[in-house]
Amino acid sequence: MTLLQLKYIVKIVECGSMNEASHELYVSQPALSSSVKELEKELGIEIFTRSSQGIALTVDGAEFLTYARQVLDQASLLEERYKNAKPRKQLCTVSTQHYMFAVEAFVEMINSIRSDEYEFTIRETRTRDIIDSVANMRSDLGIIYLSDFNKDVIGKLLREKHLEFHPLFRAPLHVFISRDNPLAMKKLITMKDLKPFPFIQYEQGEDGSFYFAEEAVWPDYSPKQINVTDRATILNFIIGLNGYTVCTGIDNGDLNNEKIVTVPLDSDETMLVGWITNERAKLSTAAESYLEKLKSVVTDHGYNLID
Repeated sequence: MTLLQLKYIVKIVECGSMNEASHELYVSQPALSSSVKELEKELGIEIFTRSSQGIALTVDGAEFLTYARQVLDQASLLEERYKNAKPRKQLCTVSTQHYMFAVEAFVEMINSIRSDEYEFTIRETRTRDIIDSVANMRSDLGIIYLSDFNKDVIGKLLREKHLEFHPLFRAPLHVFISRDNPLAMKKLITMKDLKPFPFIQYEQGEDGSFYFAEEAVWPDYSPKQINVTDRATILNFIIGLNGYTVCTGIDNGDLNNEKIVTVPLDSDETMLVGWITNERAKLSTAAESYLEKLKSVVTDHGYNLID
């Protein structure tokens, strides 16, 4: 086993495919594949499963990846100490539902990092993609919510994929609406109040269901409904079409648009927001720093953290 082989494994996981990894490593795909197979033969385990859809980590592979990253980190420290070489880039990847506070914390984390080199990624994406990304270790952590409606289904999926949910805070439901909306001055809005306006929700793909929806509640029937994939679009539709969506209520004037307000929704449902991690993985220093910033941002917005 060599450090080069360990670097190959880590890069393949980061890229998600053997072909892309070979390009970034400047190694032919047959040579890369051969090196992986030799390592698997030496260790007596299968690191990747291979199919027509691509490759994926096995259970043994996920465990091996954790140790490989630790070895490479230690090797990097040795090089830095004795060869005066540059340390490895600080890496951190976060997958999240479409939360402004998650982005705000990411900005604060990057501003606090004292490093000449880093590579950070934040993905606002679908619920199932978040879960799969953390399960495959392409993300250090993911940010999702649980509710009375979805907790059994989501919880079962997390257990099957060896993921852990860590509660962060509980939020009563709010709606995002335009400041020009006639409901904007109300202290409490009902779903009946919202019926004349377009309901905007984040699209969850063909494999999605109500259990994976980012909106904790939705109208029984909405004559006007729009599905979107990104936060910029949903905000533009709220302003331009007088639409609405259901959210935690955390808003940020620096990251959002002053033309949008949040108003409490009359509902007994709440959102238990938290982060998920892979039980086989150890968080990087940058990921730990992100969690600290995330907790700080949440408390700054007036919410109590859950121990």
